[in-house]
Amino acid sequence: MANTIPTKSNLMALQKSLKLAKLGYELMDRKKNILIKELLSLSSDAKELRKEANDAYAKAYKNLLEASLTLGDISPFVSFTPIDDGINLSVRSVMGVELPEIHAKKSRTYPYFGFSGTGPCLDRAYIGFERAKELTAKLAAAESDVCRLADAVRKTQKRANALSNVQIPALTEQIKTISEALDEKEREDF
Repeated sequence: MANTIPTKSNLMALQKSLKLAKLGYELMDRKKNILIKELLSLSSDAKELRKEANDAYAKAYKNLLEASLTLGDISPFVSFTPIDDGINLSVRSVMGVELPEIHAKKSRTYPYFGFSGTGPCLDRAYIGFERAKELTAKLAAAESDVCRLADAVRKTQKRANALSNVQIPALTEQIKTISEALDEKEREDF
């Protein structure tokens, strides 16, 4: 639109485009602020979940080590525990950004091994790893959300900057040029 003919209709169209660009900038700025707020909230949640998961794994491995020291070879007991595939995925949207929700199905805390030849330390290890699995699923969702939101904030900021630093000044300059040309033409006619 650099070589726009200075007419009243072109001036009105550019003014309408400028108004729309300013509205778009305001919306992008609001979106960015909401995403940043959500990002900060999820970031602190992820940090807490990471600490909880690390503690749960440390406790579970400690209990497993204790069971191994107490019972000797625990591989026969471990082989009775079935493989767990109870993870469900769903998606939620925050300002158009799809965030995955990972849910670990709660399996019943049931010792799949017999009571003879085992002790409470093996049960504590089993329960500890169940807790660690749940926390790992929550942590994976939270960290994925943080990454996706950070990417969305960066893209939104880029678009908002393009509007405020390129589009709006260019439209303003074109409006000024056309207005001056129309004023000059009006003076000549007068």
